[in-house]
Amino acid sequence: MNSNQQSNRLLILVGSPRRDGNSAALGKAALRGAEAAGTTASLLFLDDYIHGFLPDLRHARAPADRYAELFLEHFLPADGMLLCTPVYWYGMSAQAKAFFDRSFSHYAGSGSEPQRVMARMTGKRLGLAVASEETYPGAALGIVHQVQEYARYTHSDFVGYVHGAGNKRGEIARDPRQPLAAAQTLGAEFFTRKYSDYRIETPRRHNVWEPAPALSSTPGGLP
Repeated sequence: MNSNQQSNRLLILVGSPRRDGNSAALGKAALRGAEAAGTTASLLFLDDYIHGFLPDLRHARAPADRYAELFLEHFLPADGMLLCTPVYWYGMSAQAKAFFDRSFSHYAGSGSEPQRVMARMTGKRLGLAVASEETYPGAALGIVHQVQEYARYTHSDFVGYVHGAGNKRGEIARDPRQPLAAAQTLGAEFFTRKYSDYRIETPRRHNVWEPAPALSSTPGGLP
């Protein structure tokens, strides 16, 4: 068990209302991996917290649901967030999109302590797991790009992406690409997986990975 893992908190958000659906299966697999690695992790369904969209805050208040609880008490304290969503019309679910949209009310002047909120929004590790009926690799690229740009905007690290296919509930387990195993691995490695995203000014080493340690040998023994 990695002691650094224990000190990090991972929030897994499921953007489908189905408790036994394919997006939930990906999230639960990631949760198993995170907990096995010693990470403090929790899994929440966005449908339990979000019941409305972002209104014109100059003329209306935010919906009277549990979004503030989700955002302020679960998302902001987390060190990493894994979003699990189905692919709807080549985009994320409405619940998942509303999660990002509604955050505006907490840092655009209408919420309390907007500077503190913005500071806690930055520097997280982010991951994505998507479930689609199609195996077509491009089906989820719009979602990947959106999360990638959110990571860039908030100075966060987009550390992993899993895509599985299934239509019936739980069918994703039959995907020969083994997305559930990949999600479990992502959960386990969420805070230890190497991340690099070079800029022109970034100091760069000649090798990407650390060289394997040399095998020691003793006289008269095998190396």
